[in-house]
Order: sequence, then C-alpha cells, then structure tokens
Amino acid sequence: MNFVKRYILICFSIVALVSCKNKEVVKKENVEVKKPNIIWLMAEDISTDLECYGMPNVKTPYLNKMAAEGIQFENAFVTNSICSPSRSAMMVGTHQVKTNSHNHRSNRDVPLNKKFKPFTALLREAGYTCVLGHEKVYTYGQKIDVNFKTEQLGEWDGVTKFGLFDKTNEYTKEDEPFFAQIQLKATHRGNWWSEVREKSKHPVDPETVTLPPYMADHPAIRLDWAKYLDQIEFIDGEVGMIFKELEDKGMAENTIVIFIGDNGRCNIRGKGYLHDPGLRIPFIIHYPKQFKGGEIRKDIVSSTDITASILEFAGVEIPEYMTGQPIFNDNFNREYVYGARDLWDEIEEKSRALISEDWSYIRNDKPEIPYDAHQAYLEFYRPAVHVMRTLYKEGKLTKEQKPFFEPNKPKEELYNLKEDPYELYNLASNSKYTSVLEKFRKKTIEFDEEMKPVGTEYFPTIPRSAIVLEWLKKELPNDYKRMQAGEEIGLKRVMGLYKEAQKKVNKNK
Repeated sequence: MNFVKRYILICFSIVALVSCKNKEVVKKENVEVKKPNIIWLMAEDISTDLECYGMPNVKTPYLNKMAAEGIQFENAFVTNSICSPSRSAMMVGTHQVKTNSHNHRSNRDVPLNKKFKPFTALLREAGYTCVLGHEKVYTYGQKIDVNFKTEQLGEWDGVTKFGLFDKTNEYTKEDEPFFAQIQLKATHRGNWWSEVREKSKHPVDPETVTLPPYMADHPAIRLDWAKYLDQIEFIDGEVGMIFKELEDKGMAENTIVIFIGDNGRCNIRGKGYLHDPGLRIPFIIHYPKQFKGGEIRKDIVSSTDITASILEFAGVEIPEYMTGQPIFNDNFNREYVYGARDLWDEIEEKSRALISEDWSYIRNDKPEIPYDAHQAYLEFYRPAVHVMRTLYKEGKLTKEQKPFFEPNKPKEELYNLKEDPYELYNLASNSKYTSVLEKFRKKTIEFDEEMKPVGTEYFPTIPRSAIVLEWLKKELPNDYKRMQAGEEIGLKRVMGLYKEAQKKVNKNK
C-alpha cells in the first residue's frame, strides 16, 4: 500500500472513531431524566393529630414510617380553614382571595380569571397523566371542591374546556409520569364515623383521650374525640395500602408521596376558624431518592408552596402569578402565612390572619358575629358545641373555654405561639405587646392589598342544611333535644326524613 492510500485509510479511521465517540456523547447528553411520579394524599379536616406529631392516644404506624423515611414539616398552614377556599388556593397555587375563590361554594359557574391556570393543566402540558382518586380508598377519594368552573375530566383551556384530570381511580406504568390526587375522606364529619369505630379492631378508649384545655371534659366530648382518632387510624391504613401498591407495581423508587390535610379538624376552634387548629396542618413528604429520612423542618410553609413544589419536581417553570414558592428551592423564604375566612354556608364572615413561627395575629372585621354562630352544618356535626353551649349558660366553663361562646368576637387577637401554643391568652390589649401588634396589623394590611381579588363576581350557594335544621326543631323536637345533649343524630338521616316529609306535603297539594 503506497503512502497516499495509507494516509487516506488512517484519516477515515480517525473520522470513524471520532464519529462514534461523538454519537456516544450525544446519546448520553440526550438521555431523558425520568420524571418522578407524584401522589398527593389529601386528608380531610385534620389537624396535626398524628402519632408522629406527638398526638397521644392514636396509632399511625404507616404515617410514622412515612415521616421517618421522609421529611415532616412542623409549621405548615392552609390559607383558609374551610375546604373549598383552601382547595381553590392549592389547585391554582395562588391565594384564594386573589383569585376571587375565597367564598365557600360560590362562583362554581364562573371561569377562573384568564391569568390563572390549575396546576394540573401545567402538569399535563409537561407530559404528566393526571389521575383523580383511587379505587381502594373510602368513597374513591375523587373530591375536587373548588370555587371556580371545573369539570372532573377532560381538557382545559379555561374558556370552553374546564377539565382538571385525565382519568380516575388507577395509575399504571403506561401513565408514567403521573400525578395522582387522592382524597382521604374518612376524617371528614359524616355518618360513617360510628361505622368506622364499630369495625375498628382497637377503637380508641374515650377515657384515655387527652383533650385540649379549651374543650370541656365531658363524656360526649370524649367519645366524639375518640371517634375522630378512630378515623385517623383508618386513613393511616389507607396510606399503608397505597405504599404497598407502589411497591407491588415497582413504582416506589420513583414516586414522591405527599400527605397533608385540606384544613384543620372539624371541632371547636378548628375548621372554619383562623386559630391554630383550623389552619395548621400535617405535611409529610416521602421521596427516598432525593431526601434523607427522619428530617423535621420548622420552616413556615403555606399550602400554596406545596403546589409550587409539585411543579418544580415535575420540571415545570413556576408561573409569576403564583403566591406559592417551591419549598426545596435554595431561594425559598417565607416569613408569614396569610390566612382568610369568608363566607361559610349561611354565615357571612370576614376575618384575616397572619402567622409566623412565633406569633399568630387575627383581625375580625365582623366582631358582632360570634364564633358560635349557630351555623346549621356545625349544629349537626359538633357535639362539643352543644354540650359546651349549655355549660356556658350554666356558668360552668373555665376562662380558657368561655371565649368561644361569648356574644361577640374581639376585633383583634394576638397569641405568642411559643409560650401559648393553645392560644388561650389574647395579648392584643396588653400594652407590653403593642409594638408586636402594630407590626402584624400593618403587615396584614399589606397582604390585604397584595391579595386583592381580581374580580367581584359573587354567586354563593346556600345549603339546604339551614332549612332542614329549622324543620328538625319544629317537627322532631325529641331528636333536637338529643342533639343538644351531645348526641350526633346524623344530618344525612334527618335530610332523608325531611325529603320524605316534603314529598307528602307536595302530594297532598
């Protein structure tokens, strides 16, 4: 072989080698990082009443394990203590007041302002399959409950298409990457509480429960608290089932599991109020692929931050309109959570709150409306209210228990959460804390302006429970007396009796 031919052959060989090397580099550079699946478990009406948060008398082994292998947040808060405004904020990642979705069960036929999108629409644009519910949890966990126009399934454009999810009840390998939102309903008040307790192999003993000091020690209240803890143990079993399913399907390693409450427990000072039991929620995240186990974080976290974090996990750019911040971003920095309470059923209310790690401030713009406003839904579902209302009239409540039943609310409330975690001592009128009060008062006004609603549409839905309650008092006085004694007589049962009575009336017309 002459020199020229040898030179040409060497050149071709070098080109071929370089070409192969470049292909390998390109192949490696083009390897798509597998996006994580994300499961959002949303327990209804639950405060930090889990064993891993220190709640006595309750056993939550699966949630304990989830926390031990993941991250447990101590200072996570919703932006509203009622389900539909709270869920509205989480679905958009934006405070519900700003999106004009802050009034419970209102504006259900009003499209979301065009500047906003549900975060599931953003996930679907990024290639995620969005799944609602699970076939093995109680009532399938398909609740959406937001205060703007939506449809369960279908596409979203916010104008003629309002679908939030792609499918229900099941996620498979073919759906990956998927996002699944699953509601754990048992902890929500309902006729199933007694049934869950009856079927429990180890129902909580009412005699052993530890009540907060703002609740009276009474047999009916102890039983009701024990039933609530029974429900928590029930949903803990559902959490365990979901983790086992992920293992069985070979999905556990690449799936982020998030557990939260949609608002606080449905009891005195809880759901519907801006006190700690209404706004503070459990928040646990499990993703061994990224997070070391057993970490406890004290950061102040808003529920809208969880939405933003889900988008960041999915590789989605956070929209500028979002008031939530991705928690695991190096720039995450939240000093306050701004809470709001507005319409709930037939009660037109307006209160605002600002919570930091050390302080809680509440401004009641309608102090003439008492905490105990005799709201129909709560009449049916809060035995403690009836019992303590009677004790209040008899002068038998302690000074820590009385404020909830006074005829008016204070215009302002200020609590030192470090020294007074139960918020028993309102410091708003204490001159020693004037500077703290003024700081939180001013900052709350700033948030009022920042979260000013984008629209003024207001089409509330008033529930039938208010009508049914008046009918109960008149037509079933003995049942009403049982309710006043602290017995939960069941809204669903009474609603059925009311409907039957109405049919007879209409038939006789």
